[in-house]
Amino acid sequence: MADPLTTALTAFNPGSGCGCKIAPNALKEVLAASGFDPLEAYPTLLVGHDAHDDAAVMDLGNGEALVHTTDFFTPIVDDAFVFGQIAAANAISDVYAMGAKPDMALAILCWPLEKLSAKVAGEVLAGARDTCKKAGIPLAGGHSIDVPQPIFGLSVTGRVAQKNLKQNGGAQPGDLLYLTKPLGIGIVATAMKKGLAQPHDADWAVATMSQLNKVGQVFGQMEGVHALTDVTGFGLIGHLHEMMMASQTQGVLAYQHIPKYDALRLDDLYALGCMPTGTTKNYVTYYGSVTPVSGQQLFILYDPQTSGGLLAAVSPDAAATFEATLREAGSPIHCIGHVAEDPKEGEMRIVIEA
Repeated sequence: MADPLTTALTAFNPGSGCGCKIAPNALKEVLAASGFDPLEAYPTLLVGHDAHDDAAVMDLGNGEALVHTTDFFTPIVDDAFVFGQIAAANAISDVYAMGAKPDMALAILCWPLEKLSAKVAGEVLAGARDTCKKAGIPLAGGHSIDVPQPIFGLSVTGRVAQKNLKQNGGAQPGDLLYLTKPLGIGIVATAMKKGLAQPHDADWAVATMSQLNKVGQVFGQMEGVHALTDVTGFGLIGHLHEMMMASQTQGVLAYQHIPKYDALRLDDLYALGCMPTGTTKNYVTYYGSVTPVSGQQLFILYDPQTSGGLLAAVSPDAAATFEATLREAGSPIHCIGHVAEDPKEGEMRIVIEA
């Protein structure tokens, strides 16, 4: 058995965190091959896969809805406890991104016991339990299998009043776009894996990924929040594209206003080639719907995030209340653009402005 104190968790897979997601184009092929029919009717299913929402939603028949999601990935850090914390925060975020309150979580543990000890797996679970406790929910059980590489995540269930449910669709022309966490997580995680990250890089990434998106539950109670999602493996461009497609609108981004990790450090990491493999996958999928960008802009805009921030489309009339809510939650305020009319034929779904 390998020494669990010296075997790096991130050494098992070239992709890590949400960067190990199947590329969006490939995922479409998978769903098509499965016989998936977005029009298949289940009377109590309010939200399925058709709009690429963050979670599935079922009508409970009493004005409330059940929100259910699952999310798991390969290690993005070598510290087992921190890996568990991040994986849990990332999974729970899917419920917050629907404007809902999480109620319970189950663990999904895939572990190579011949290479990494049960003690290390226990540390991962302990980290997840710590994050669940911060979210006010139990880690009530789960399922585990013995496989060649470590994978961990959660299945999370929550509830929301149907009138407060938020989805990808619903953004309206004139809405303001907000992002609650800075970009650059995938870049820094890649630098960490290559041994090129500085301590302050790693500290920032871990703190950002571990932060719960609890404020999404409050956004659910705000009528002026027209659309909501979280930014993870498909990058800001990918998740904004899903929102604009579901809303039949166009997103206009002000690049200078998009929150990013330290600009000078990102320049250094760009020069060092710290680009995740997921960035290229995202670019290949979405570049045809986005106005051209520079290499450094591509590096950031298509960067796969793990446990990234919430992306919200907010009515201008509700902007002051929305920003006050962010302020009360201790979250920075970043208005990164606006929503425009559905693009005409030949126009881009997403426009990047300087």
